[in-house]
Amino acid sequence: MKVLVTGSNGQLGRDLFPILKQTFDAIGFSREQLDITSQEQVLSVVDSEKPDVIVHAAAYTAVDAAESDQDTAFTVNAYGTRNMALAAEKVGAKLCYISTDYVFDGTGTKPYNEYDNTNPMGVYGKSKRAGEQLVQTLCSRFFIVRTSWVYGKHGANFVKTMLKLGQERDKLSVVQDQTGSPTYTVDLSNFLRDLIQSESYGIYHASNTGGCSWFEFASEIFRQTGLPVKLTPCTTEDFPRPAPRPRYSVMDHMSIRTNGFKDLPQWQDALERFLEELGDSWEVDG
Repeated sequence: MKVLVTGSNGQLGRDLFPILKQTFDAIGFSREQLDITSQEQVLSVVDSEKPDVIVHAAAYTAVDAAESDQDTAFTVNAYGTRNMALAAEKVGAKLCYISTDYVFDGTGTKPYNEYDNTNPMGVYGKSKRAGEQLVQTLCSRFFIVRTSWVYGKHGANFVKTMLKLGQERDKLSVVQDQTGSPTYTVDLSNFLRDLIQSESYGIYHASNTGGCSWFEFASEIFRQTGLPVKLTPCTTEDFPRPAPRPRYSVMDHMSIRTNGFKDLPQWQDALERFLEELGDSWEVDG
């Protein structure tokens, strides 16, 4: 099976591509190699490669910048996804689109399942939801995979930021009133590998199992690493940002369960394995 991966140089892509390469004939394209906003280029590349599956991980993910740059966010996340959907349909490929918990408004109090109503609040979430709608409209065989709070060895993320700050300071304030599900890129990649081999099309929620606040996540990071940091809980209002964040975005994995897939491990277990993967490097550069 031939798999084409967009965004192969991103935080998820840099773990996803090698994992897919172990099982499939995989080819990866970075942003520099494939401009997903060019319909002509996308159609040409996909027609030339003729993949059986496209995993579309490329995205505009600058959540705050999107608030003042709506056109770019939609050009990449909506129309770039439309281009991939059209190309996939033209060559008869499955399309796996990576989406986000930001499609929900965060006003819920229990985990969101795949068919709860979406109501994105910010430009980023709206642009990703638009991408979902275009995939559903244009593709006959698709997987939409919503994930959240992603971290991995490559790129910037919350875990690496906490490790860096934890070496520089002995006191930190961390937001306590936002709750979600951390997701380790390796665990997500392993799930995607299994999913794209199936014919179980539809929407999936894929995060590490369980939920926590950012404060609880930071507490567990410092507990596992032994960094002597005194944490103080604070509110979202204490750290105002241009883009609204979902206050609650824990996701229920109903589609994983009902389609017979193995669920992702608990988030605490995932964090432990990630810290082991980092080894001593976090002590040097976070």
